[in-house]
Amino acid sequence: MERLRYQLKSLEKFPVKVWNTSMEGSRHVAQSIALAIRQRQQEGEKIVLGLATGSSPIQVYNELVRMHREEGLSFHNVITFNLDEYYPMQPDAQQSYVRFMQEYLFNLVDIKKENIHIPDGTLPMDKIEAYCADYEKQIDALGGIDIQLLGIGRSGHIGFNEPGSWEHSETRLVRLDAITRKDALKDFPHEEDVPYRAITMGIKSIMKARTIYLLAWGDHKAAVLKKAVEGPITASVPSTFLQKHSNVKGHVDIGAATELTRFKAPWQVGMCNWDEDLICQAVVWLSQKLDKPILKLTDEDYAENSLSDLIIEHASAYDINIRIFNRLQHTITGWPGGKPNADDSTRPERAKPAKKRVIIFSPHPDDDVISMGGTFLRLVDQGHDVHVAYQTSGNIAVHDHDAARFIEFLQEFSEGAEPETKARYKAMMKSLNNKDAAPAEIAEILKVKGLIRRGEARAAARFCGLADSHIHFMDLPFYETGSPRKNPLGEEDIRITAELLEKIKPHQVYGAGDLADPHGTHRVCIDAIFGAFEMLKGQAWVKDCWLWLYRGAWHEWPVHEIEMVVPLSPAELRKKRQAIFMHQSQKDRPPFPGSDEREFWQRAEDRNKASAIAYRSLGLAEYEAMEAFRRWKFDW
Repeated sequence: MERLRYQLKSLEKFPVKVWNTSMEGSRHVAQSIALAIRQRQQEGEKIVLGLATGSSPIQVYNELVRMHREEGLSFHNVITFNLDEYYPMQPDAQQSYVRFMQEYLFNLVDIKKENIHIPDGTLPMDKIEAYCADYEKQIDALGGIDIQLLGIGRSGHIGFNEPGSWEHSETRLVRLDAITRKDALKDFPHEEDVPYRAITMGIKSIMKARTIYLLAWGDHKAAVLKKAVEGPITASVPSTFLQKHSNVKGHVDIGAATELTRFKAPWQVGMCNWDEDLICQAVVWLSQKLDKPILKLTDEDYAENSLSDLIIEHASAYDINIRIFNRLQHTITGWPGGKPNADDSTRPERAKPAKKRVIIFSPHPDDDVISMGGTFLRLVDQGHDVHVAYQTSGNIAVHDHDAARFIEFLQEFSEGAEPETKARYKAMMKSLNNKDAAPAEIAEILKVKGLIRRGEARAAARFCGLADSHIHFMDLPFYETGSPRKNPLGEEDIRITAELLEKIKPHQVYGAGDLADPHGTHRVCIDAIFGAFEMLKGQAWVKDCWLWLYRGAWHEWPVHEIEMVVPLSPAELRKKRQAIFMHQSQKDRPPFPGSDEREFWQRAEDRNKASAIAYRSLGLAEYEAMEAFRRWKFDW
């Protein structure tokens, strides 16, 4: 079925290759770039690359660096032009694209410094127009860009060509869109620190490239990718201009592809190989499109919405409706750990053992209660042996003023302490106000911030009924960089995870399957769990361990993908909210809130209520709220 789905492309205006993971797609793009570099080297010629920043190309750069180190890929004939830079921006600033490119590529390969071109964010305003014109002339003098890498912003921008950018625009100073500035918050300490302007290559500049690779990874890019690939060409979505390019290639992962018609409604673009999962997807889609309960759908409804083949091949609407209704009904359970002494043939979880050992993995110190707080409470109340494991410290997501409050408390509490202790607290307060503080001072502040989050997580877990012995702080090393840019998953991260799993030998594991996390931490944390299971797969207990994936504060599983949904009463929803409130440093507006203005408890409640409404609209029972899960099936 997947092979057939990949062939359904009639609504896509340019080629899009869908990869199972962003790593696979990034590796392919990097290998294509490397091949082009080597071909030019054999011909004794230079190659001009247009480079992008942001999260999308990082894995491409990592693979290019690996090929340089391990396969001898040289960059001596490579000339680069970066798409953009914030304005104003000093090149050594943490958020500058000069620093980004140095950290991820330029300082790690043998490219000549004189061959690197990045827009200058330090120029006086009256020099910018001439500088931008010269940037264009330099590209043209070299014969143009051979390969251009692009990401895509949530507003549909490419480079910093925001909605409203004209097709014939060239390198220029632009004002950043409000959505772009919100998305940039993850790299800046405060909203007011995000620049309002940037220098960017224009649409015309980009379109002159001989080959363009458009990268999109994660569910949060799905909606805008659909507009770029299938929508009409419009300046309100600048990425749609790529449809006019003769050699643009989209490389996306499954998450980013979910809104493309060939994935969301493949029956609209071709013949389908129907299996039970695809039938469920089609029936849910039809019910939601027509706003009719499943059991009220008719043969005419199917025929008028490109689903007549389903009726012809399988059964009447009546029979299909009942089958899918029952399938969805069986996902609903008030017993997430399994109902003891009950027939479990149609239940999402096993009845035995009646009391299960459970680990809830939480990427940040609050994801457990935000994402599955109601289920957490239910598991404890029903007598299961529940453990919670906080995978990262979350230390960067604490405001300086919160850290200052705790340090001041320690200062006052330690009156009469040794002079060395007083001096230490005084130095910590000083470093909070000193952006150029020494690394050791910054490390002390990060430790304080980590302890703040640890205390909040402990309070929330206790509120849910856990003893301290069942609360685990893993502090995975990949996270401990002191900045939003994290290290890749390492062997030590997997080892720490495996040791905890081996110690507890759980029957159930819950992990964050929210791959749309804007900071990438959820992705690395679930990969650590996958890696740990791979390491332990030979042990007997692993074969009887089920892994359930929940989503975070950003997205929910589509109804047709849900395999277990736990209904929450109004009282349980209020109790979940109280658990979230224990995370006081994340209340109101945390340092890295993402693009959503709502507080975390509001996002969680709105999402849980939306799940209940979705089930109700399909004709199922009405609940106050629901938490949804999908079971991960290992291929061994």
